[in-house]
Amino acid sequence: MNAPIVQIDPGEAGFDPQRLERIDRHFEKYVDDGRLPGWQIVVSRGGEVVHSSTYGNRDIESGAPWEHDTVARMYSMTKPVTSVAAMMLYEEGAFQLKDPVADYIPAFADTEVFRGGSILKPVTEPQIEPMRVWHLLTHTSGLTYGFHNSHAVDAIYRGSGLDEFDYPPGLDLEQICDRWAALPLVFQPGTSWNYSVATDVVGRLVEVVSGMPLDEFVRTRITEPLKMSETEFWVQPDQVDRLASLYVPSPKTGQAAVPPAAMGAVPTNRPDMISGGGGLYGTAADYLRFAHMLLNRGELDGTRLLSPRTVDFMTENHLPGNVDLEAFGQSTFAETSFDGVGFGLGFSVMMDPIANGVLSSPGEFAWGGAASTAFWVDPLEEIVAVFLTQLLPSSTHPIRPQLKQLVYQSLVD
Repeated sequence: MNAPIVQIDPGEAGFDPQRLERIDRHFEKYVDDGRLPGWQIVVSRGGEVVHSSTYGNRDIESGAPWEHDTVARMYSMTKPVTSVAAMMLYEEGAFQLKDPVADYIPAFADTEVFRGGSILKPVTEPQIEPMRVWHLLTHTSGLTYGFHNSHAVDAIYRGSGLDEFDYPPGLDLEQICDRWAALPLVFQPGTSWNYSVATDVVGRLVEVVSGMPLDEFVRTRITEPLKMSETEFWVQPDQVDRLASLYVPSPKTGQAAVPPAAMGAVPTNRPDMISGGGGLYGTAADYLRFAHMLLNRGELDGTRLLSPRTVDFMTENHLPGNVDLEAFGQSTFAETSFDGVGFGLGFSVMMDPIANGVLSSPGEFAWGGAASTAFWVDPLEEIVAVFLTQLLPSSTHPIRPQLKQLVYQSLVD
């Protein structure tokens, strides 16, 4: 169980305390009118917490409050962790970014690319450029998600039972990856950007080159060294009572409503499918430690996971021609906006705050999760922010840009 988060005088870190209060006042309204069940916000500068607050409930029905040690579904905030795991192995020479994925997961050698036709009778063609590891880490592989509902291949995923929130029971990560490899790609690898299961495939790469199950690698090489004792791919016995319930907005009222039982179900033992794209559960305090490691360019409290230059490399824009997602991405949902935002190796990267239209800094990197969670790291101002709640989908409310504008308006030095 995490200890309460220690907070310093925000004035010592260049924040106006009265302006910081605007953050809570704004997001309290989300709970008071029923749009969110509850939330947790942590903001730090230079590794010192300047604002830490909770409000509302982790479970509306029981009235259990959201507390500092409430456990949340991280969903796609798992992706940066898996990307870090892969790059730790990259630093050991285990693979190169331009290696074909099929060198490690042979089924992807035969993956076809959708060219036309219908869902039932797709017309496909071979890969021109082989899918490479770099394509997975940058979401330029041609893989997709069944929930996008914007391409025939998305429907093919759904028809194959490959839904992000409900994988076929009894299948492990290796078997699921082989199933994805048997389905067509949305586009030729490297020709566009599409948010996808690619990071789950990265997780399988980690398993192949390390010789360890993904959960074991993450535990022994990342979470235990960083003292992230509350982070795992399933809910621990002492976390069950602290787990926040999952909600969706009511179609009639817009208020947070309990989701279908299958969506709210959580594993209390090791699941068959270890999802490097969305399987972690954890606390704000734990994720803050992970983010502080990134802010420190790979090191925290004397424990180094990555070299500074590797972190810098991961958080540069890797899209061809240094364009943003608006110019290179598919018109589908992602856990980031597209204007002025590029993509690195596991993170969105802020290129142009003016084009993005939100107060922020160039070089900020970030990601979020399906249940409206989010984090960002701003190396320029040395700011880290973590926001937790549990509302699907994350596109329901403009929480992320609002949090940014409220954090940055409170920074006065």
